[in-house]
Order: sequence, then structure tokens, then C-alpha cells
Amino acid sequence: MTAQYRPRHVAPLLALAMLPLPALAAQDAGPGTWLDLRYRHERVDQSGFGEDAVANTLRLRVGARSAPWHGWSALAEADAVLGQDDGRYNDTRNGRRAYPVVADPAGAEINQALLRHAGTRTVATLGRQRINLDNQRFVGGSAWRQNEQTYDGVHLQLAATPRLALDYAWIGGVSTIFGPADSSASTGANPSDSSGDSHLLRAALQLAPPLRLVAYHYRVELEDMAVTAAAPLGTLDSRTSGLRLEGSRGRWSYAGEYARQRDLAGNPWRLDSRYVLAELGYALAGGSVLKAGYESLGGGEGEGNRAFQTPLATRHAFQGWADVFLTTPAQGVDDRYAGATVPLAGGSLQAWYHDFAAERGGGSYGRELDVSYAHAVPGVQGLTGLLKLARYRSDDPAYSADTGKLWLQLQYSY
Repeated sequence: MTAQYRPRHVAPLLALAMLPLPALAAQDAGPGTWLDLRYRHERVDQSGFGEDAVANTLRLRVGARSAPWHGWSALAEADAVLGQDDGRYNDTRNGRRAYPVVADPAGAEINQALLRHAGTRTVATLGRQRINLDNQRFVGGSAWRQNEQTYDGVHLQLAATPRLALDYAWIGGVSTIFGPADSSASTGANPSDSSGDSHLLRAALQLAPPLRLVAYHYRVELEDMAVTAAAPLGTLDSRTSGLRLEGSRGRWSYAGEYARQRDLAGNPWRLDSRYVLAELGYALAGGSVLKAGYESLGGGEGEGNRAFQTPLATRHAFQGWADVFLTTPAQGVDDRYAGATVPLAGGSLQAWYHDFAAERGGGSYGRELDVSYAHAVPGVQGLTGLLKLARYRSDDPAYSADTGKLWLQLQYSY
């Protein structure tokens, strides 16, 4: 499905593209081409299925960037995802519901196609592009999946002062991880594309060298999407306002965040829920980092799932790698987590533990353990190997099932 833009979507794009920008002082990235190959073996063992999902996929990505001319440059990037012939997994498009989901449909599409202008204090990007804001909890590219999520629109960045940075993005369409095409197995919860009229506002103020305050207001309209397959379209339309404070002192780092999410005009459901984050980290000698935190996505009142949702986020990076909570349950979810990142034998080892409970009612959803190890392959520049495991144990079979996942990956970048 290709996003169809109405005239009201085009007007902001044209107006923003015509804004005057300061004369070029700092050149944009120079010209170049790149190639990225990523092979992945993914196995999913999930209760309720008679067979494990087994997926072997290969992503090919090629791109090119022009030399800057009076501050202007162009970039184009294409992806192709190839899957195994026997299809022993549900890629959300092939209809193989006897297997667990591995959301990597085969196909090819344009991942990015953009024009960019870089001035002394401004950057303006027009077209299909990556947009990754802060830690990607609300807006990101979901780059873990083979088909990246990218955005059609305009992104303006302004360094207003040495300490204040401003962002505004208008998004008219989203190319999701479920692309490049729809099928009879598609639903409102997993379309390949979604049109809309979303506006993202963000201000980041450096209060002191180790302390930063971020304020944001995200008005997200996704006309072709729904919170679940059974929900009406438009139930993800929302307005989210929040504050994030992050900083460090000595070996300690910390982050705190609060946001409120309400419905946007046109959403058939009334929304009103909260997001809370508190996180503390400690850096050990030798480069190891310990971290613990509490994250809460609030539940909602009324029929259907009206909980706090983050449909544009890089969701795999949060609440466990088993991806049990990509959609927040109707009763919300509290995640108490702890983990470590440790340099080991020239690579990087990560281990995380999560304890999940309902935000409303407090019942336990279950626990999860995640472990990964990444290492550059000796003798081949640009080649990296990854072993990754996730094991979720459910305490609430009515909501979730025991899930185990294994990934073996090789990625080559040139």
C-alpha cells in the first residue's frame, strides 16, 4: 500500500521547503556510496505453536550521497530483503499462522530519497528519511528489523544558541517495518505504509555540561493504523507532551522522564495515560556499565486497548528483546529492569533482566532475560558477528506466552 497524501498534507511540505536558510558555513557530509549486507538466522520458540519459527533472511542495502552544492545535497538508498523459500515463519504477509511471527517480509523498496540543506545553524531535510529523536523511545527507525522504518516529510533542525537545539518535523507518511507491500494477511495493526498529518516538536536545552533537559510535543496521526487488528482505524492518533532530564556526575549517569498522552481529534476513542521513567547507571573501570531502571506505560479506561502507545518508536530496544510488549497491554505495563554492558575479548557483552507487571491492578505479566555478544570478525574489515538470546517466562497466559528467541547475525558494511 502506498500512502496517498491529501492536499492538506502537501501544503506544509511546500511552505517549509520555501523557508529561507542561512548561508552555508559548515559543509554537509561529503559524497560517497555505501553497501550494507546483513544475514540473519532467527528462531522463535513460543508456547501455543506446534513448531518453532525458523527464518533465514538477507538484507541488501545500497546508497549514494551527492557532493554538497551551495549547501544542498541529495541522498538515495534502496533496500531488498530476501527470505528462505520454505517459509517456516509468519512474516505478517505470507499467511503462515501456524508459525510464530518473524516480522521480516521479503521485498524491495526505496528506504531513503531526500534533499538536504545545511546552513550555519540549520539543517533542513525534505523527502523520505530516517528520523531518530533522543533515545528513540517515541520516534525512531526500528533499525533492528531487516526493513527499516522511515518517514516521508520535512525535518528542520536549528541550533538556536550554543545550548539550545530545536527540532520540528512534519510527517505525511510512514513506511513501516511490515513493508514494502500489503497482502490479505495485513491488518490495521501492521500496514506497510500509513498516511497522516503528524507534527513533532522538540527542544533540547543544555543546562550544564553534564545536564540536559528535553521538552517535546508529538501530534501523531496515522490514518491507516489501529492499536490492534480488531480496533477501529485511527485509534493510534494521539498527542503526547513530555519532559526528559538526563545527565551524569562522575561515574554516575541518570535519566528521568514524564509524559502524558491524550487522543487527537478524529480518534474514535478517548485516551488519557501517563509515561514515567527513572534510570540510574554506573560506569566501572575498564569500560563496563551497569544500569537499572523503572519504566511505566500507563493503562487506559474504557473498552478496547487505550493504554499509552509508542507506534513510531524503536520498540525492540525497550521492554525486552522478545518483543512481547510491542503493543502496550490495555492495563499498561511496568518494567523494572537491570543490566550491564561489558567489554569482553575484543567484543561487547550485554545482559538484561526485566520484571513486568500491569500498571493497573499490579498483576505480574512475567520475567525476561536477554543476553547478546557482538564482535568484529578478524581479518575482514567491516564484518561484525552477533549472537543474541531472549527468554520470556509468562505469568499471565491470558495476555502472553512463554517465548524464546535466538539470533545469529553477520553484517558487512562498506
